[in-house]
Amino acid sequence: MTKEKTSLEGVYLITPQVFGDHRGWFCETYTAQKFHDIGIDTVFVQDNQSYSKGKGTIRGLHFQNAPMAQTKLLRCTRGKILDVAVDIRKGSPQFGKWVAVELSAENKKMIYIPKGFAHGFLTLSEDVEVQYKVDNYYSAEHDRSIRFNDPAIGVDWEIENPILSDKDLNAPLLGESDVNFIFGENC
Repeated sequence: MTKEKTSLEGVYLITPQVFGDHRGWFCETYTAQKFHDIGIDTVFVQDNQSYSKGKGTIRGLHFQNAPMAQTKLLRCTRGKILDVAVDIRKGSPQFGKWVAVELSAENKKMIYIPKGFAHGFLTLSEDVEVQYKVDNYYSAEHDRSIRFNDPAIGVDWEIENPILSDKDLNAPLLGESDVNFIFGENC
C-alpha cells in the first residue's frame, strides 16, 4: 500500500497492492496496520456506499461541521469518478483551494480526506458505485453543503449541465456557509 501527497496538505491518494492471476485479482482495501505503517491512524466507525445512475452526476460539496466532522476514505468500486476535496478551514493557507483525482474500479485508488475539507464527486461513467469509510457517525444536525460551482473556489468539473440533487443545487456559497472549521483548532 502506498500513500501519495496531493496538492493539498493532509489529502492523500492511497494505492493498494493488487495481486492478480488467471482467475482475476485480490487486494486489501483497508488494514489498520498497513495504514498505520504509512502514517494514517484514523479509526473508522461507519462504511457508506452510494450509487449514481447517470454519467454527469455531481454529489457535493458535502461536509459535517464540528464536533461531528468526518475524515473520509473513498474508493470507486464501479465505474469512474472525478473526486474533489476542498480545504474549508478558516485561517488555512490552503483555504478555498481544491484538488481533483480520478478514482475508478479499474485503478483501485482511494482518496483520504481529513476533517476540515468539503468533498464531492462527478460521475465520469454510467452506473457508478462509491464506497467510503468515515470516522464519525452521520449527524443531520451537522450535515452541510457548499455550492458545487462556487466561483470563489472554482472547481473545474469539466461539465456544463450536471445532474444535481435539490440540496446540492441550492447549497450556499462558501462565504455564506456556517462552516465552523478553524485551521489548527477543531479538525
